[in-house]
Amino acid sequence: MKINSSNSLLAVPTGPLKISELPPNNVGITGESIHLSLVIPTYKERDNIQNVVSILSQLLDESIPGKYELIVVDDDSPDRTWEIAQSLTTEYPQLRVMRREQERGLSSAVIRGWQAATGNVLGVIDGDLQHPPEVLMQLLRSVEQGADLAVASRHVEGGGVSSWSVVRRLLSRGAQLLGLVILPGVLGRVSDPMSGYFMVRRSAIANATLNPVGYKILLEVIGRGKVDEVAEVGYVFCERKEGESKVTWKQYIDYIHHLVRLRLTGGNKKQKLTQQTGFPIGRFIRFGLVGLSGVFVDMTILYLLSDPTTLAWPLTRSKIMAGEIAILNNFLWNDAWTFADVSARQQEWHQRLKRFLKFNAICLAGLVLNVLVLNLVFNFLIPNRYIANFIAIAVATIWNFWINLKLSWRVTEVK
Repeated sequence: MKINSSNSLLAVPTGPLKISELPPNNVGITGESIHLSLVIPTYKERDNIQNVVSILSQLLDESIPGKYELIVVDDDSPDRTWEIAQSLTTEYPQLRVMRREQERGLSSAVIRGWQAATGNVLGVIDGDLQHPPEVLMQLLRSVEQGADLAVASRHVEGGGVSSWSVVRRLLSRGAQLLGLVILPGVLGRVSDPMSGYFMVRRSAIANATLNPVGYKILLEVIGRGKVDEVAEVGYVFCERKEGESKVTWKQYIDYIHHLVRLRLTGGNKKQKLTQQTGFPIGRFIRFGLVGLSGVFVDMTILYLLSDPTTLAWPLTRSKIMAGEIAILNNFLWNDAWTFADVSARQQEWHQRLKRFLKFNAICLAGLVLNVLVLNLVFNFLIPNRYIANFIAIAVATIWNFWINLKLSWRVTEVK
């Protein structure tokens, strides 16, 4: 389909939210094949849209002239954002505009834009400049170097947030933790599963029927697409300068709904075979060895506190104290050895404290699990406090490694 410079609106695709294979004729206005189709979903972005289109066009004209298209998908904004965007198509001939009057929602807007797209790489970026445009080319290079999916992340080196409140940080991390528990095979593959800034090969999601809830389209792409190799690029999330934030409690409810639905439907079957790609075996072994030192500490303290020949404290109280001392031991060793590559770049005392608090919170949750398993095994299966404790530690170790890998040693700094 050839792009023209007229200011006519794109027809809104209908039917299932399914991306087709690459069109046979995806030639742009310069005669070049379209390489990148970047969708900009908007709602009440009248004050931002001209600046966004100008910045993106300048950046892409310098990098891949004639080989891209920008697709604004507007949900019939009352401030007539779509009309402002439409007026820009003469000045920016690679801009296309879609006005949706019957459907609503960021995720479906992105997919409808991709359905109208002609590029072999599909991307999405916010229309409010909270996603820095300069990261675009790093994402595109990652795809060109072999990645099926390139995600802009706040939680890898070079990433961060500008001025989030403590509440918003807790909500974001809590949502990520919940996702790791409900859907580890999907959310465990990226450090920032709630990112709305990424690129994906068309072939990785072609012919998959997508069924998103709310605004986290990345979950759907990973869960239902044929995504093997994933790349991440750090970026700093900036507060918007114009317009109003669209983050609401309903979006968090939609996020949970989306997680549960993906969990129940199972997502793409191939995903289950590939989700272990890149599992950090070496790091896990080091974590396990540190855990063994924690077992020794835990067992020793448990003996000193609970054994009938020593203090003879109640089992549960003794276990809690033994577990907390073992947690401190494990953090010090993990910070100095298991995750030394991360710790070496973040040596300030407040960074270390932040890691410890995260590690402690996660391990305390693991300690609750540990205590429950200990009592279950001791009271109903094996009436030996030490064997029961060993089993409980093994179960909690799996939890502690996976969640700490994704949260404690991925420190998001304020830039």
